[in-house]
Amino acid sequence: MMKRFVLIAVTALLAACSTTVERVPDDTTIDLSGAWNDTDSRLVADEMISDALSQRWLTNYRASKHKAPVVIVGRVRNLSHEHINVNTFIADMERALINSGEVEFVASSTDREEIRDERMDQDLNAREDTRNAAGQEIGADFMLQGQINTIIDAEGNKQVRYYQVDLALVSLADNRKVWLGQKKIKKYVKNAKIRY
Repeated sequence: MMKRFVLIAVTALLAACSTTVERVPDDTTIDLSGAWNDTDSRLVADEMISDALSQRWLTNYRASKHKAPVVIVGRVRNLSHEHINVNTFIADMERALINSGEVEFVASSTDREEIRDERMDQDLNAREDTRNAAGQEIGADFMLQGQINTIIDAEGNKQVRYYQVDLALVSLADNRKVWLGQKKIKKYVKNAKIRY
């Protein structure tokens, strides 16, 4: 009887400790820790790019140049208290810009290096009728840059996590800032485990 009880207890303990995984839609908001997450990244990128594309700079550019502006996303600095993968945030902004259909978009400096290497390889190894020549790239008219900052207010096991994302769209022709965007997120976290 005792062996049976121990076996049941061990089985129950192992079942309680096992990992379970549930697949959820990728746009589901799940905020476990109160830290910056995928939902914050997507929502901030969508909202800020939507605002940028609704402002006067775009109308003025199209009226004066009679074409869509060419945009590149530059560096977004993480100046927060926590690790934020800014690459996912940049990818969310690139997606929102490209999918808007309002601007042309060029690859980042890192992406361009890989493409240039491929062009050099084609120059040596590809048939002439399929080769893509160097020197045909499109230059960007504007660069989107920014930073993510945080303020943490903590007392005991409670925290207020405040995120501020600032973006600027800068003209490459003359360094004019043609659009400034700001998005703020404030989270109240009880039983906070994250330390800064």
